Amino acid sequence: MSTGSTGCSDVKQKRATYLSLMGVFASIFAITSRETKKKHDTRGITPLDLALVGLATYRTGRLIAFDQVTEPLRAPFTEAEEGNVQPKGEGAQAAVGELFSCPTCIATWLSAGFVLGLRVAPTPTRTFLAVMSASGVAEILNYAVDTLDGSNKASQAAAELDQKVTEAVPAGAS
Repeated sequence: MSTGSTGCSDVKQKRATYLSLMGVFASIFAITSRETKKKHDTRGITPLDLALVGLATYRTGRLIAFDQVTEPLRAPFTEAEEGNVQPKGEGAQAAVGELFSCPTCIATWLSAGFVLGLRVAPTPTRTFLAVMSASGVAEILNYAVDTLDGSNKASQAAAELDQKVTEAVPAGAS
């Protein structure tokens, strides 16, 4: 088999995997609709639910895509390359690797699962959402503090450098 046909086979396998994943995703929505209809539940997602799902999705997506603790889940599909998580392999393996290495991509799946969870098992889902949302807020705050701290340290270093330059230049010199 030539390299060209292997490449074509890889593309076809990736496309088939993408189509399968889209089918699973659409099925989640069908199940959610069916469960909602069974329970005669016509209420929508509340603003609090939306906030919890959003924050939990953010944190869980980053947890799956980047955190060391979830590396064993990603290992069959991804590899760490220069500090970044990259898909590995070909075909279906690479397609799933793309999903697991992208926090935004996996977040779409997570949010669908969380919304389904709110319909099918609201109490445990809300508990999980609360935990992951609090973790997400903490992550955002830690990032903000680190950024501000780094900015403050850079400003201090620049001021110290200015002071040294001022002290080194004789009075009256330009």
